[in-house]
Amino acid sequence: MKYTRLLFVLMSICILNVANAQRKKKNTEEVKPVEIVETPKLVVGIVVDQMRYDYLTRFWGQYGEGGFKRMVGEGFNCKNHHFNYAPTSTGPGHASVYTGTTPATHGIIGNDWYDKFQDEEVYCAADDRYSSVGSSSDAGKMSPHRMLSTTITDQLRLHTQKRGKVIAVALKDRGAVLPGGHMANAAYWFEGGENGNWITSSYYMDTLPQWVNDFNASDAVEVYKKPWTTLKPINIYLESGQDNNNYEGKLEGENNTTFPHDLPGLWEANMQFDLLRKTAYGNSITADFALAALEAENLGMDAITDFLAISFSSTDYVGHFYGVNSKEIQDTYMRLDQDLARIFNTLDEKVGKGQYTVFLTADHGAIHVPSYLKDEKIPAGYLDMDNMQEKFTEFLKYKYGTTDVVKSISNGQIFLNHKILANLDIDLDDAQEEMAMELLSYNQLDRVFTGHQMWQNEYREGIPYILQNGYNQKRSGDILMVPKPGFISYKLTGSTHGSPMIYDTHVPLLFFGKGVKHGSTANRTEIPDIAPTIATLLGTAFPNGATGRPIGEVLD
Repeated sequence: MKYTRLLFVLMSICILNVANAQRKKKNTEEVKPVEIVETPKLVVGIVVDQMRYDYLTRFWGQYGEGGFKRMVGEGFNCKNHHFNYAPTSTGPGHASVYTGTTPATHGIIGNDWYDKFQDEEVYCAADDRYSSVGSSSDAGKMSPHRMLSTTITDQLRLHTQKRGKVIAVALKDRGAVLPGGHMANAAYWFEGGENGNWITSSYYMDTLPQWVNDFNASDAVEVYKKPWTTLKPINIYLESGQDNNNYEGKLEGENNTTFPHDLPGLWEANMQFDLLRKTAYGNSITADFALAALEAENLGMDAITDFLAISFSSTDYVGHFYGVNSKEIQDTYMRLDQDLARIFNTLDEKVGKGQYTVFLTADHGAIHVPSYLKDEKIPAGYLDMDNMQEKFTEFLKYKYGTTDVVKSISNGQIFLNHKILANLDIDLDDAQEEMAMELLSYNQLDRVFTGHQMWQNEYREGIPYILQNGYNQKRSGDILMVPKPGFISYKLTGSTHGSPMIYDTHVPLLFFGKGVKHGSTANRTEIPDIAPTIATLLGTAFPNGATGRPIGEVLD
């Protein structure tokens, strides 16, 4: 009995030991390191200037497998993506994508605007404190000093103790300066004219790197001095209008609007290398230079995340000149699709497939040419600015005895002279409302809002919400005018943008690469959501003025 009890005790101890060992082994196997961020070697931010969302769907059948289709097929498509502010233009667009907020906070309220403190018109990226690098002209006298908040690129630099590189590239200076942020290693843009060189500002460096000098000295840009012909036979371009029409601009020296466009023959009459901006080749030049930067700067070559910001500007130049329904715009997007595939293939080779993250969006959309819409019996037209100015001038004289109560009209906003109103003992709020009521009586204006309304109310939807997000208390005007849908202040050919209407706000947003789920959403997303989404992916702090929210569906 004594031995039996002892045997039982020993067997129990063995069983417990085995159980404990198995439990420890199981626990050891289940414990895995917790990953709270993704660390792609490189983030590539792509802004396609003036890209409407329906360019993605309209030309879908003409795209290859390696560009837009690859992004959608391997990544995430936000189908209902919008700007939540106006004016919808290039400077505010690039600033909003990268700061994660709107002009109300980041302060870039237009490409140009009236500065009511300096009493002059200012440009969003101009800065006379710096000099041009790579040019003898003033084209390089730029900096991001008018952008009041940080960008996702700034936050990456801060997060990595400036070990992560940021390089920004665009034909337009503002398309490089604003995405690069305040701490970029470099921002480069294109100087046309007789040189056709890539330049920068002394804000970033004192001399161009050797690789940029080598690129400028090569024939990398000159090879595009050739006729602009269609990528594919023009008879299969069924997704755009007639090639010969009255809705497109004509280059100096051309007799009609049709393909091919003889660029060598039109060269001198159209400002030489500036001519390439208005062609699909401008995007290819940008892709060439971006890939040269990738190679020379060793972007994505180590474990510390770098950032390459690319803005394709020629889509905007072509849209403005030829319109959103032209054969030229279709060919531009088909060629851009090839350039995107070329970039992604190079990233696969140099950085490694699955080791980088890309997002693609636009800085604004665009309207169909109103003269075309009118011919198709759609309500549309052009603002008679001279007539409205004459009527408004007469109103000011009658009501206030002087036109000096108005200092400037800029970006669809009226800036009042507060000192003169005070001297006339006229209440500012009353003056704003009186002028707004007068302007509302003008047939081509749809709505008018006052600065007082922007200050006192908190709008949550519709046109007032969009205007308020674009309204900066220190920089914006006293009265905001909104044209009727389909009406613009522009020439009779080509397309433009800037309004709070849906044709200007609805743009694509695609993500793909490391840390990105495969899928899509039709839920509304907004431009300021992009930077917080990338910040969440990387684990960096949000830009310091961010008002957007991470798009949770995107992140893996």
